Amino acid sequence: VDTLTIAFGIRNVTHLDQALAEILRVLKPGGRFLCLEFSRPWAPIRPFYNLFSFTVIPRLGAWIANEPEAYTYLVESIRRFPHQREMVQLIEKAGFREVGYRNLTFGVACIHSAIK
Repeated sequence: VDTLTIAFGIRNVTHLDQALAEILRVLKPGGRFLCLEFSRPWAPIRPFYNLFSFTVIPRLGAWIANEPEAYTYLVESIRRFPHQREMVQLIEKAGFREVGYRNLTFGVACIHSAIK
């Protein structure tokens, strides 16, 4: 595989280290890994983001979709997911090189990239 991408899914993986090892295994030498995922926003907006995420989103989920648990899971899974620099370390530990990341929307989402 030349390129492997995943968007808004890797935070749901139970064994992240095993998933990264498998991604590395299936990539050709020089292959690229790109991962778009929710992340921790920068400090200035973090309090507002947390307020919105932990109060507004579950209530909207209850009101619109009648599934508050799903939306509570969403924000909890984001909160538990490794922050940007921790994710870089995990990707490097798996054996990738040239690992980096780019924050989007003040860090609400992030794209990690790496080369096999």
